[in-house]
Amino acid sequence: MSFSLDGAHALLFPSTLFPIYMGIIPQDFCLTTRFLNKFRFSGSYFRKNLFSMEPKMFCFQCQQTAGNKACVTTGVCGKQPETSNLQDELVCELIQLAEAATKEQNFTSESCRLIIDGLFTTLTNVNFDNDAIRDFIHRVIAERERIGSTPVPVISLWDGANDIVSLRSTLLFGLKGMSAYAHHARNLSYENEDVNRWFYKGLCEVNREHTVEEWIALIMEFGQVNFKCMELLDTANTKSFGTPEPRRVHTDIRKGPFIVVSGHDLKDMAELLAQTEGTGINVYTHGYPELAKYKHLAGNFGTSWQSQQTEFENIPAPVLFTTNCLMPPRPSYADRIYTTSVVGYAGMKHITGDKDGHKDFSELIAHAKRLGGYEHDHSMSGINGGHIVTTGFAHGAVLSHADKIIAAIKSGAIKHIFLVGGCDGAHPGRNYYTEFVKQTPMDSLVLTLACGKYRFNDIDLGEIDGIPRILDMGQCNDSYSAIKVALALADAFSCSINELPLTLVLSWYEQKAVCILLTLLSLGVKKIYLGPTLPAFMSETVVKFLVDTYQLQPLTAPEQDMDTIFGRG
Repeated sequence: MSFSLDGAHALLFPSTLFPIYMGIIPQDFCLTTRFLNKFRFSGSYFRKNLFSMEPKMFCFQCQQTAGNKACVTTGVCGKQPETSNLQDELVCELIQLAEAATKEQNFTSESCRLIIDGLFTTLTNVNFDNDAIRDFIHRVIAERERIGSTPVPVISLWDGANDIVSLRSTLLFGLKGMSAYAHHARNLSYENEDVNRWFYKGLCEVNREHTVEEWIALIMEFGQVNFKCMELLDTANTKSFGTPEPRRVHTDIRKGPFIVVSGHDLKDMAELLAQTEGTGINVYTHGYPELAKYKHLAGNFGTSWQSQQTEFENIPAPVLFTTNCLMPPRPSYADRIYTTSVVGYAGMKHITGDKDGHKDFSELIAHAKRLGGYEHDHSMSGINGGHIVTTGFAHGAVLSHADKIIAAIKSGAIKHIFLVGGCDGAHPGRNYYTEFVKQTPMDSLVLTLACGKYRFNDIDLGEIDGIPRILDMGQCNDSYSAIKVALALADAFSCSINELPLTLVLSWYEQKAVCILLTLLSLGVKKIYLGPTLPAFMSETVVKFLVDTYQLQPLTAPEQDMDTIFGRG
């Protein structure tokens, strides 16, 4: 493996924005000529803005980062510079904690919880509350001091050769994504020691200098560990709440009081459903957990996360955010937003748990009763106008019909399987996924998951031998199901995943999608179609490596990509 390191520094965080840790000042703390010289190579966006304003922040961890370069004045997500810089400070303190725990070989339950929840706090669209982040930083420092260790210098995360910063960022963002899965599993009392220890290792490695080859090896190792974490969460969810089963879900909203839940924490969902049982309050969510014994789990509300500012406009109900993705609330519904766990926004009501993790949702429930909901049944549709979606095709449900699917593939009734899904977003190019699915041949299945499915999950594509052509496998937390099904089919046909009539067409937005991509690559999966744009944090050299080694396919146009997949034209 050979790389040419580019000294041009497109991926740079101005060191002046880093705090001083334990009296240690980064080597290039000042905005030096060296910094300016690097910045001038970094593209038109930075050349245009460098001398008109001093960068106030640096963030390029999500797909919609400004100009597909970086957010330097304010985040496209609404994140303000102070919040961004506090989150970077938190990451650096988490590195210090990991270094201390590793040096002392003292991996406490509290330090593990802080690392997992701290990384989750810095995930895109999770926490905008500066005071809450400051409090978290103080807790991390207190735990490091309790463990005891001489502080070590923290590397300037965004400083260095272009490719090195790119690879360092890829590993860090992967760790952030994995923290979400570990957080949910841990809340259900499921842990994996290998996963826990890798959080410490990963943060320590982020703080080391490595060659490109060493970074690649670390990232592939991380992908394997994240696979364990995804499996852990799947086990936690299914053991706690049963195996999901296919069910038809209405998108319309019943009259009367209701609560909308946005997020993936099934424990929070279960507690809320138990506390609202018999109250006359219906509960709606973006996901479909296996909690069907509660008849007031009424169905789906709305579409993907990026539509919340319009779908929540003047909503006659409160909304509970258990995880991402939170956007800055509009005044018309700001008083109805509740957060819990690591989610936070200044001025919003936050529900905390007791020492055993149990939460009292009585204030939220009372608020729902006061607002009263809609006076009449309220019509809501999916993006394409549909009012019914079918979900629950997790790996348990799909593999229970594996013989039928395998027989249909062998007979030629099913000639191809597409996995189309991932994180959705507001980027205009995301209608690609709607058009792509519409163009899939009638003899093909479409597996889908995560909020990217809202682009097309209300479309009726028909059936093949009684098998729905769209198989909704759940949310991003259910991504393990897709991999499990692919591995099972490969085993059934005694071939590799790459030899199956299977094409992955993935959308990405935030860091959970990053860690899933790294897991797929670590499993050797090739020819993944990825979009709507490639990550800004991946340098040209890193992208070339992924294209050359894994045949990673940047999206073009639906027709063109479909022609490429089937070797037409």
